[in-house]
Amino acid sequence: MMDPAAAAGVLADLSADPYGQFSPSPYETARLVTLAPDLAGHAGRMRFLLAEQNGDGGWGRPDGYGLLPTLSATEALLAELHRTRDVTVGLAAGRGLQALLTRLATDDTTLPDTVAVEVLVPGLVLDINTRLDDLDAQPWPALHGRRLPYPKGTNPEPLWALREAVRQGKPLPPKLVHSLEAIGPAAQGFSSVRPGIDGLGCSPAATAAWLGNDAMTTDQPGVRYLKTVQARHGGPVPVAAPLGVFERSWVLATLLGAGVEPRVPPAVATSLYQAVGDDGVAGGTGLLPDADDTACTLHALALLGTPLPLDCLWAYQHDDHFVTYPEERTPSVTTNAHVLQAFATTGPPTRRVTKAMRMLTTWLCGRQGGDGTWSDKWHASEYYATFCCVSALTSDGESTAAVRKAVRWVVGTQRTDGSWGRWEGTPEETAYAVQILLHANGGKPDPAIEQAAARGCAYLLATEGVPNPPLWHDKDLYTPDRIVLAQRIAVLHAATANPRIGMLVGPWADAVAGRTA
Repeated sequence: MMDPAAAAGVLADLSADPYGQFSPSPYETARLVTLAPDLAGHAGRMRFLLAEQNGDGGWGRPDGYGLLPTLSATEALLAELHRTRDVTVGLAAGRGLQALLTRLATDDTTLPDTVAVEVLVPGLVLDINTRLDDLDAQPWPALHGRRLPYPKGTNPEPLWALREAVRQGKPLPPKLVHSLEAIGPAAQGFSSVRPGIDGLGCSPAATAAWLGNDAMTTDQPGVRYLKTVQARHGGPVPVAAPLGVFERSWVLATLLGAGVEPRVPPAVATSLYQAVGDDGVAGGTGLLPDADDTACTLHALALLGTPLPLDCLWAYQHDDHFVTYPEERTPSVTTNAHVLQAFATTGPPTRRVTKAMRMLTTWLCGRQGGDGTWSDKWHASEYYATFCCVSALTSDGESTAAVRKAVRWVVGTQRTDGSWGRWEGTPEETAYAVQILLHANGGKPDPAIEQAAARGCAYLLATEGVPNPPLWHDKDLYTPDRIVLAQRIAVLHAATANPRIGMLVGPWADAVAGRTA
């Protein structure tokens, strides 16, 4: 089922690409439309925003995930309208504004726990209302007199305090550099930070906010960074770049953890060794080290057969779990699952490690929902979080009841086409679901599990090359393309290793092909 060259191809591609392959972001692209209209690729960014607008006038995904990208895109279109008076832009801006007014008047959905949402959302509401003030005197009656309320549950006062502190020259909390654009005009030239050849804060928007539009015709390092990032998608930009360490550690841990044994380019392994410092590992240049990237990198290196000491992980321990980074709002179950995996694979466990593994097992089991799922702050889908937790708990050899509960949920939520997914069936979420079944089966015959896994594999075979919608959390949702592809390769390899499931896949694949012919 799996092409043996597929894993080698992924590794070769990421070895040659220090930035990583990530989907373009409506939120981040719209920030560049506002902040850097003179940057190369502006026309491509405008085409992207107009093409990505949904039928209801908004942007992004359901369940609260569409609010921030709709705010960002609408504000950018209002800025472009002020500059160009373009009719098409005005119509799209009006549709976006109406979508926001409707959502904010009727939607009680809690905002998702995405990066800096507590300051980005109020900031964009304020910016849109300021744009509308400027347009009241212009010939756009559909926009006249309209103003946005702040969404329920948001508080603009912390943002106002941050903006005032920056205006006074006070330092910004380091984790907010990634979202510097929220500070507004005071972000330009902010003296506490400075963009380099890899931008500022691993963020195109933060870099553009610091530089200002007048700098876009210069040859400053930050401008060269922006030109490089935007050129990858013909104008649009990802929500973060470069993220090479994140991509490489996740891909390696996924492939090696599933028993795939590709030749790993020496440059990939070397880059991961070099990424490990006293404070752990940062997923990308300009980001702070965090427990998630640290654990996944240590896990990947251990699977390569060359483990490093775990010393840098201990700084993230907080009471009965590990924090992703200091002073985080909410703990992450997937971060703690990755820490547990790193402990389980990095050499013979010491007494301290054994104690921590027991602690994490208890903590993870305590976070499981009544239906058998886990949910997390770094991904929109429960299938991802549940896969991470099941993988870690089975590698620990305990928590059989929790794993069985998760398996029952997976078997019970499979769609009629063999897929799984939160909003619709997707190849990415199906790969997680099948791996949960394979982990839990452990080689023991179970017809229901094997049939479900085979149907899932048939769906994956039938959807090769189908794009995956964005599900991963940053400021808005994104897709880490190579990481998701590695999951597909891993699950098909693991399924091939199970002869009973392998025998069942063929008939199901034929049935799927017949339905889609």
